[in-house]
Amino acid sequence: MDARERLRLYLEQRREMGESEFVLDSLPVDEVLRLLGDKQPAAPRSAANWRETLASIGAEAPPPRAAAPRSPVKEPNTSASGEPSPRAPVTPPAAPPAAPPVTPPATPPAAPGAGLVVGSPMGELLPGPLAGLASLDEVARHVAACRGCELYKTARNHVPGEGHPHAGFVCVGEAPGQTEDELGRPFVGRAGELLTKILEAIQFKREDVFICNVLKHRPPGNRNPAPDEIKACSPYLLRQLELLQPRVILALGTFASQTLLQTTQPIGKLRGLVHRYHGVPLIVTYHPAALLRNPAWKRPTWEDVQLARRIFDSAAQG
Repeated sequence: MDARERLRLYLEQRREMGESEFVLDSLPVDEVLRLLGDKQPAAPRSAANWRETLASIGAEAPPPRAAAPRSPVKEPNTSASGEPSPRAPVTPPAAPPAAPPVTPPATPPAAPGAGLVVGSPMGELLPGPLAGLASLDEVARHVAACRGCELYKTARNHVPGEGHPHAGFVCVGEAPGQTEDELGRPFVGRAGELLTKILEAIQFKREDVFICNVLKHRPPGNRNPAPDEIKACSPYLLRQLELLQPRVILALGTFASQTLLQTTQPIGKLRGLVHRYHGVPLIVTYHPAALLRNPAWKRPTWEDVQLARRIFDSAAQG
């Protein structure tokens, strides 16, 4: 496969994940070179000579600047006899005083914009039979017995979610995968390990938050959830959120974000905004599994989870 085909396939993958912009500054240099078919080893990041760095990847360095022309040197003054006349001693100019170091002022992060609003505030919804469920354990037992869709026939275990029963921070994904289906726990395996590290980076332990999915049973082959499956599972998610009364919801991935916000907008347009889901601030970011495939998305994800943490802290203070 040539370099153009590699790059085309990569860009198509980015578009399928909801990206509408392609920013090379956030893409690792080694990844760009690999996509363009570069066969030479990447130059060390700490190379002292930038021309050598360019040459090591096959790029041509710009020619060195031409030396500035020197001013002509005047001959010393001579007397009538032809002997050089004595010169007055030249005192070199005093060096200007060194300027004090300038420390740029810390720039606070820009205030996020307002996003979509879905539903009424917590406490004003679900007047149906699930409203009588008084704990997360009761919700889990009802999930285990649910026959609202056909997923229970192919799933090995139900995966209602896990975490602190009074968590102020809730992570919502799409649906259980193979490992989650085997263990009956959400976000385990490689994606789950990465989510744990992301939470730790913003000073959360996994057991201090609540982690769940839109769907409570695994779709066969990890396919996207069907509308009837979402309809059957959504009341359980809503009741979980009612019981938790979280300060912040972190929606992980395109499908979870679009489902919760009832929109078809790509994740690139949903990020960076503070949405409201039944009155609770909701922040959108990439799914950890997507970060394993596209390391360039780690930086925007870090910005998203920092925003979620700031909102969480502000809610605690307010």
